[in-house]
Amino acid sequence: MNIVYMFADQLRLASCGYAGSKTAKTPRIDALAADSCDFRNAVSGHPVCAPYRASLLTGKYTTSTGMVINEIRISPRHDTLAKALTRAGYESSYIGKWHLYANELGNHYDPKNSFIPKGEDRLGFDGYFAAYNFHHDNYGEHSYYHLDTPEKLSYGEGAYEPDVQTDMAIAELERLAAGEKPFALFLSLGTPHDPWDRSNVPAQWLKLFEDTEYALPENYLPENDPHADGWARLSEKERGELTEWMRVYDAMAANVDHNVGRMLDAIQRLGIEKDTIFVFTSDHGELFGAHGRRAKNIFYEEAVRVPFLMRCPGTIPTGFCGVCLNTVDIMPTLCSLCSVPIPDEVEGRDLSPVILRDPNAEEPEGALMMGTGATADWSEGHEWRAFRTKRYTYAVYRADGEEHLYDNLADPLQMKNLAFDPAYADVLSALKESMAREMERVGDRFHPVTYYRENWVVDRIIRKIKAD
Repeated sequence: MNIVYMFADQLRLASCGYAGSKTAKTPRIDALAADSCDFRNAVSGHPVCAPYRASLLTGKYTTSTGMVINEIRISPRHDTLAKALTRAGYESSYIGKWHLYANELGNHYDPKNSFIPKGEDRLGFDGYFAAYNFHHDNYGEHSYYHLDTPEKLSYGEGAYEPDVQTDMAIAELERLAAGEKPFALFLSLGTPHDPWDRSNVPAQWLKLFEDTEYALPENYLPENDPHADGWARLSEKERGELTEWMRVYDAMAANVDHNVGRMLDAIQRLGIEKDTIFVFTSDHGELFGAHGRRAKNIFYEEAVRVPFLMRCPGTIPTGFCGVCLNTVDIMPTLCSLCSVPIPDEVEGRDLSPVILRDPNAEEPEGALMMGTGATADWSEGHEWRAFRTKRYTYAVYRADGEEHLYDNLADPLQMKNLAFDPAYADVLSALKESMAREMERVGDRFHPVTYYRENWVVDRIIRKIKAD
């Protein structure tokens, strides 16, 4: 069984047409949802770019990968999905944003941060590797990738990065499909991540939304969340730009949809549909002023709930799947579906029995979610933990112990904090216990972010691979 794993950056579930968005134009993703196993309770276990990618590839929580913030470098000593697949005879390729290698805050365009050298730092992706560590410039001199040297390779004059990355992925898919080995192809698009400037998306996609009316979220707050870091706070100028940001975001998402369709068409044309598990998802979402925040790195639904669609005709049953799928569960589940041994050190759960409709399958109680610091620096005061079930979200901040409890079915916008409501005392207690059990199972001690700087990291390079 082959794997094609395609993921967007910062595309929230609520901004997909099939999930109810009134402004999105995502017909190919919507059609895919109707023809896939649709995980409506999929969450980003740590809704920040680098921590998500570390958990995706290792099947471990952030407190075991050490990727507690962006712009630090993961240890290559972890066992990973690509390594497990390689041992099983797979060829593994990666195209797009990597975000696991740099060790500076900023200076993204210097090859010492953007080039991931061939070898162990590619975490087992030993096949075609056309990537860059981090940028969100979709045109021009700062839109480039590397192959096996530090040379910056342009996508071409006037080329839009996600389109060319998809071109590259289709070409690689054609090569892999003609071979004799099973394969895994990862396509990591950088959109619809900000900057949401009109110059950062082709006019043809913006044109689709010129007459669309946008409004602030119903749960918008005019004051910044006091727990927000510098990436999550909004200036007055930015608050005035929110609805325009939404327009550009939707335009980028429409282009992502177009490229999802191109990948699906290529899989069908090559005759490998029944031999390929196709996944479309995202690393995390975006708030656009909801709860007084922008960006991600928080337990609210807009940040953690992501599309997760899995398709393989004849193998993966179609329809709604309500299991609480967490990022750490993806790696062991894909291994199992491909009959590849799951590494012993993996912390996520194999949910393949649930996916395959085994009547004896056991589901996890919920998903443990983590916020381990500011988005990309070592400042304390932003750490949180949360536990999300099919109905509720419980969360607590480390700095002041502030608790949150939301009934996501009755209050999907999470506008009513029930943590202090006596009628929900038993629910609160049960969720706290469930979260504590999962934290204990994986050795999470709810350390401040500076603990990792002092005990795990040297020059923003992670030296450890095990929690203590």
